[in-house]
Amino acid sequence: MNALYARSYQAAYRGISKFLPWRTPLLVAGEDSVLESVDELKHRQFTRFLLVTDEAMTNLGLYQPFVERAAELHIEAIVYDQTVPNPTILNIEQAYTMYNSQNCQAIVAFGGGSVIDCAKGVAARVAQPNKLIPDMKGQLKVRKQTPFLMAIPTTAGTGSEGTVAAVISNPESKEKYAVNDTVLIPDVAVLDPLLTVGLPPALTATTGMDALTHAVEAYIGQSNTSETEAFSKEAVELIFNWLPVAYQQGTDIEARKAMQKASYLAGLAFTRAYVGNVHAVAHTLGGYYNVPHGLANAVLLPVLLRFYGNTVTERLAQLAVVAGVADESQSDEVKAGAFIARIEEMNRTMAIPATIAGIEESDIKAMAKKANKEANPLYPVPVIMNRKDFESIYRKILA
Repeated sequence: MNALYARSYQAAYRGISKFLPWRTPLLVAGEDSVLESVDELKHRQFTRFLLVTDEAMTNLGLYQPFVERAAELHIEAIVYDQTVPNPTILNIEQAYTMYNSQNCQAIVAFGGGSVIDCAKGVAARVAQPNKLIPDMKGQLKVRKQTPFLMAIPTTAGTGSEGTVAAVISNPESKEKYAVNDTVLIPDVAVLDPLLTVGLPPALTATTGMDALTHAVEAYIGQSNTSETEAFSKEAVELIFNWLPVAYQQGTDIEARKAMQKASYLAGLAFTRAYVGNVHAVAHTLGGYYNVPHGLANAVLLPVLLRFYGNTVTERLAQLAVVAGVADESQSDEVKAGAFIARIEEMNRTMAIPATIAGIEESDIKAMAKKANKEANPLYPVPVIMNRKDFESIYRKILA
């Protein structure tokens, strides 16, 4: 696939996207906002909803106050808590069956990005009962009204509470792919920093770098709007200032608030401006080896930024000033270099490795083929990569 075709495809998609029914969720934010958010169910006269979560949330009892508050308002929660990291088609089908058999009227996702993606998959199946998830892979294949969806993130990284994307894994084919449709944007997003104070430092680090990857890939891509640029810049500034604090002092509420906001803004940025080759590679690592998405992105981001070279110098220089790692008097080359160097420094400080353990040389060609198929022609990246380019990236991060 040549670069001219890819750029033509991206230009056409940019034109189409202007006419899509974009929306942003109703935002409920602040300490204890998770309890306030139950009112959004009551206002809509729901009496039973499917709560999509995972066993960790059940064991921690984190959603229990929400469920109890709903019960006080005579709203019943039907709990599905079998979601796994990198949620599978099986997860979605199990939860979808529960939604139907229990006559649910709405969906609430309570957990990290995997939980929210699983809930979006259920919403897609409710909207399109005659289509399986693989039939809706790619762009705008849901197209019908989904049930009410509330997203309550317990991490600060994926931004899935504000995006069009549900990223699903198929362990049998070792695929990890996105179902993208504007109807999957949640109706309500709840950002309660108290839900994230218990995040361990390692997860705080990788989810935070996931958010940074979203903001940076959106900003250096070629499908920006003035709005997505503003979202990306604010997200980058917040992450550089507050992620180290959240990592070192997990109970710092201001840091947790800032990271939730950054994750949300980065999600709003990439849902319009798209991600890039970092994600294409990261998704294959998740599909083949179940590498956590945030970890993969954190390792890959500086590698891809260096690979892009001069094509991203000007954009990274702008972000460097916003992030406070360079000043206007320096050359763009110095600014861009400082930006990448700070990302690498943040990774080291937060004990994020520079390589990914477990990658098999024998898998690289197949993974590169999948990454190339995901990225091209859709992602409006600074450099259109080919299979050989992708193979070289995997080899750079071999442990």
